Amino acid sequence: MFLKSKSGRKVKLPTPEEEATISAGIASDPDTYELSDSEFKQLKRVGRPLAATTKKRITIRLSREVVDSFRASGAGWQTRMDEALKEWLKIHEKTN
Repeated sequence: MFLKSKSGRKVKLPTPEEEATISAGIASDPDTYELSDSEFKQLKRVGRPLAATTKKRITIRLSREVVDSFRASGAGWQTRMDEALKEWLKIHEKTN
């Protein structure tokens, strides 16, 4: 049986017989065991820590020239685009 991911990639799932063989191998390994609920809760979360200030995900249409220019500047281009927009806001801020 195959599982299709969001990206469209197909992943072959093991058959029930293969799954049983894998589970038996795990069960026979003295270096592994099933975590209890309390042990599982003590695990530290892996990955990027939550930011102090979060950003909002949006969809926006920009000219190809602008996007290509920022992307060409390398990793972090979206952050640099955000900074450029913030700078524009400072310059064009309305004073009431």
